[in-house]
Amino acid sequence: MTTVQIPAGWPATEEEARAVQDELRERVVLDEPGPPPGTGHVTGVDVAYDDERDVVAAAAVVLDAATLDVVAEATAVGPVSFRYVPGLLAFREIPTVLAALDALPCPPGLVVCDGYGLAHPRRFGLASHLGVLTGLPTIGVAKNPFTFTYDDPDAPRGSSAPLLADDEEVGRALRTRDAVKPVFVSVGHRVTLDNACAHTLALSPEYRLPETTRRADALCRSALREAAP
Repeated sequence: MTTVQIPAGWPATEEEARAVQDELRERVVLDEPGPPPGTGHVTGVDVAYDDERDVVAAAAVVLDAATLDVVAEATAVGPVSFRYVPGLLAFREIPTVLAALDALPCPPGLVVCDGYGLAHPRRFGLASHLGVLTGLPTIGVAKNPFTFTYDDPDAPRGSSAPLLADDEEVGRALRTRDAVKPVFVSVGHRVTLDNACAHTLALSPEYRLPETTRRADALCRSALREAAP
């Protein structure tokens, strides 16, 4: 497990964090298709918090995209790096997530975040933020639609409906199991929305959530327990 500290110069106020978002958002790449589903590596990242100790643990789990077998995994733990502000959650998580990714012994390939990319009030959620900082293709797969609206997709697995901010499609509500509540997929960086949805389906053969998220969630919770004094 890697131990991290808050980076020097890390934003300390909402104004500073929003200025960083505005600067980095201009670097998001939306016109690359991304890797084909079922090829290479795909990595899930997730975090867990201990609010009493102000500690966050991050996990990165690399899967073989064809078999969904675990190839490698890494964890990092450190102080929460920003106070809770809706829309600025990435600033609480990025340092430990980056440390977990850096500790991997192999290239991560596509990175799947438990959260949002363009489906974000400022169009720059964790998946986009992480993608721009690392240069990796990233997508967000969230459990709820945040502040956005959607029509319920048809019941069969693979059905989808636009996730909308007024008339703008910021992602899709995607059914990963027949007649089960959809997940909410958005582009992070260097992946199209169609490809992001195809990856999500390929990573969800049995459960509502992709295997990347399920495995990273279990690992970061374990890392947080291990970090307890």
